[in-house]
Amino acid sequence: MTTTRTSAPPKQTVTAYDLLGGEAGLRKLVEAFYRTMVVSPEVAGIRAMHGSDLGPITEMLYEWLSGWLGGPPLYVQRKGGPCLVGSHQPYAIGEAERDQWLWCMARALDELNIEPRLRSAIDPVFARLADMVRNR
Repeated sequence: MTTTRTSAPPKQTVTAYDLLGGEAGLRKLVEAFYRTMVVSPEVAGIRAMHGSDLGPITEMLYEWLSGWLGGPPLYVQRKGGPCLVGSHQPYAIGEAERDQWLWCMARALDELNIEPRLRSAIDPVFARLADMVRNR
């Protein structure tokens, strides 16, 4: 009698993209982020950096976050490798601007009622990301 061995299926990694709800969840997050930026006078500094039409930048952030959070690498597929620091170089980004960006992201995450364990894991990662683009 011959015994056939079958290997266990590969373990699937659950990413932050998955935990945020995949495409739909990430789109909600990015939309909430920019909605917060539009309606909050506290972040007028970074709002002014974004121009009047937020459509293109909303899509760009969605695509970039998709790959960065473990989902489809949409930004890389469309534009090539991202150079986050270089793409932010034309803008004066100091501590105030970093903090305004983080404030908007925190409000967006609050609005989506992110699961507490994911939130405690993702907050410091967003903080490092925001600090990385500071150039002033």
